[in-house]
Amino acid sequence: MYATRTVAQSPELAALSPDSNLDQFGGWIGRPLPATGYFYATNLDGRWWLIDPAGGLFLHKGIAAVTPLHSPGAEPSFQSKFGTEPVWAAQTAALLRENGFNGAGAWSSPTAFHAAPETLVYTRLWNFMSAYGKKRGGTFQQPGHTGYPGDCIFVFDPEFAVFCEQYAKQLAAEKDDPWLLGHFSDNELPFRRGALTNYLALPEADPGRQAALSWLRARHGKEAGRRDVTDEDARDFLAVVVDRYFRIVSQAIHKYDPHHLFLGSRFHGADVNCPEVFRAAAPYLDVVSVNYYYAWTPKPADLEMWARESGRPVLITEWYAKGVDSGLSNRSGAGWVVKTQRDRGLFYQNFTLGLLASKACVGWHWLQYVDNDPNDPKADPSNRDANKGIVNIHYEPYTPLLDAMRQVNERAYAIALHDQGGAP
Repeated sequence: MYATRTVAQSPELAALSPDSNLDQFGGWIGRPLPATGYFYATNLDGRWWLIDPAGGLFLHKGIAAVTPLHSPGAEPSFQSKFGTEPVWAAQTAALLRENGFNGAGAWSSPTAFHAAPETLVYTRLWNFMSAYGKKRGGTFQQPGHTGYPGDCIFVFDPEFAVFCEQYAKQLAAEKDDPWLLGHFSDNELPFRRGALTNYLALPEADPGRQAALSWLRARHGKEAGRRDVTDEDARDFLAVVVDRYFRIVSQAIHKYDPHHLFLGSRFHGADVNCPEVFRAAAPYLDVVSVNYYYAWTPKPADLEMWARESGRPVLITEWYAKGVDSGLSNRSGAGWVVKTQRDRGLFYQNFTLGLLASKACVGWHWLQYVDNDPNDPKADPSNRDANKGIVNIHYEPYTPLLDAMRQVNERAYAIALHDQGGAP
């Protein structure tokens, strides 16, 4: 059993009225700030906020992968309930808004909501490195993300920067859209402490090995090799990899979209424990994105470190719990397994209340909109049989989960300001 903080167990939070004075984006306009027509991040009185295009304080309360599931088990229900994607988009946007959400995370269908009566603030997930890797060759599928040889991304390939310049041209199509929060450049890249040793183990002609060897010998002499790598070398070379990736990608992004936030590459796993990763990425990011697993309650020290080392606010871009009562086996995926949908809701409350108490967090994206279909032959290995959704594959909402989500979502600004000693 884990300690679980809920709204009902916190009388001071339960007594807070639902947020009012919200603008069309879902931001709070009780303290209006300069409006630029696009989202930006700012620190007010020691707390980070996003500022929406109308000048409202904004927390991005989102669901990832808000998109129809066209799988064998889901398609008949989609056709009978919606028939077309515009109808689905209108009803889904309304469902999210009714339950206090204002946005869509990675892998969503943003353009589908543009014509909906209630649209959503959305994000874009691109694949700068993984798309280059697919073209180059050598990548492979891992659960939830692309794999690279020896966890070595191809950032030292001279062709990578050229590819990014061409790939980024597609970002121009939405560069003037105020509903776009910002861009993720990739998903869960391997920024590992063992990067230097791994690059040195690549084939002799690989540009990554050549770059690593040149870097090491510039430090320790022309005879230096893998056995000479120190802990300091490992940390410093990892920072070189991170810096090079984000410098190349950010230049391409900002060339074709100068208006929207660069949200990073969704740090994950052991990488989130490496301060050098956040320091190296800092000059290029507007917001740090983290896929945060294996924590029942957000650790204040984690959020503080990510914000301190990067000098940027934090957006939690994946986390969830799976319910046994869904009937799914829940063998895939990284989220917690709990007994019921109500327990999933209590986990949501506990986790989001922890995020709102942080001065660093500017929002979260629950993974995900719809459950996995166990009979979907095209599913990623991490999406085979898990109860991740707020709806099942028949598009039926998990009401106990959504009821609990709404209790926090509709008070999110009041709770954040209460935790900081103020009130809306």
